[in-house]
Amino acid sequence: MGTVQEVRIAKRTGFCYGVREAIDKAKEASAAGKQTHTLGQVVHNEGVVRDLQDLGIKTVDTLDDVDHGAAVVIRAHGVRPDVMARADARGLEVIDGTCTWVIQEQKELRKLVEDGYTIVLMGTPTHPEVVGLLGFAPDAIVVDEEEEWDAAIPQRKRMALISQSTQPPWKFEKLAALMVSRAHELKVVNTVCPVTIRRQQDTLETAGEVDLMVVVGGRSSANTKELTRLCEIAGTPAIQIESVRDLEDPAVFAKAEIVGVTGGTSTPIEDLRDVAERILILAGTPEASAKAAEFAGAALQRAATPAGRTTSLPTTTRPIVESGAA
Repeated sequence: MGTVQEVRIAKRTGFCYGVREAIDKAKEASAAGKQTHTLGQVVHNEGVVRDLQDLGIKTVDTLDDVDHGAAVVIRAHGVRPDVMARADARGLEVIDGTCTWVIQEQKELRKLVEDGYTIVLMGTPTHPEVVGLLGFAPDAIVVDEEEEWDAAIPQRKRMALISQSTQPPWKFEKLAALMVSRAHELKVVNTVCPVTIRRQQDTLETAGEVDLMVVVGGRSSANTKELTRLCEIAGTPAIQIESVRDLEDPAVFAKAEIVGVTGGTSTPIEDLRDVAERILILAGTPEASAKAAEFAGAALQRAATPAGRTTSLPTTTRPIVESGAA
């Protein structure tokens, strides 16, 4: 007999608007009968990529894999300017799904280069967004983990700091404080995405109300890892999973009566509903387990209010993907 009576889904979860827009553009192009490709995975979520493939939308790693005249969707992370130029030169129909926030980052970087600043870009060097940003500022100094900062950041008269959009706000502030002592003039351009900040705030609020948090997202996702870290800082135990299929052991919920669920920016809000339902089936009280679908649907509706959501309200009829006996 399980102990979980209720599952609460954090507000303002699901796809961030940048990811949602890129996916919608790919679907619209395919529905219009265009041979549609995405340059790289439009989102780091296997289920979503599979759904797009079922619609005939192909994921390609390079423009060489796109036929002349076909449509290619640029994902929310953006790309280097030379990639856009090459797509145009090859006669491809470019559908730009670059997040508006990332476009603003690109504009800021271009201006900083023109103004002659030594630029420090905080982010993961191999992340697609950072790779694209470096196309606008190839000489920028990229720093990631805190232990790198001291050796990587020089003394300069004029320096500027900018960030990958999904970096933790606290980390950006700490790096800015360090750089004050490294430059006579320091320009700080805060490009941490406000959606990322709001999601963290709502996750912390939910963590304060529950006995255990379940964070859903890619294992390598920086913003998902940060959500897990924040829950633990708040004193609430947290587990991180990639999908509902990772929930197999009811013992994880043995001491929990109320469980919270949140997700990274690449996690569809429908997945959070499925996770909520699975938790109730796996570890719910007899009543909660019997009404798992109803309770999970209600949790989703409370989280996805028009004032708070960052994604379109989904349908609530998709069946849960089972992952073993409850």
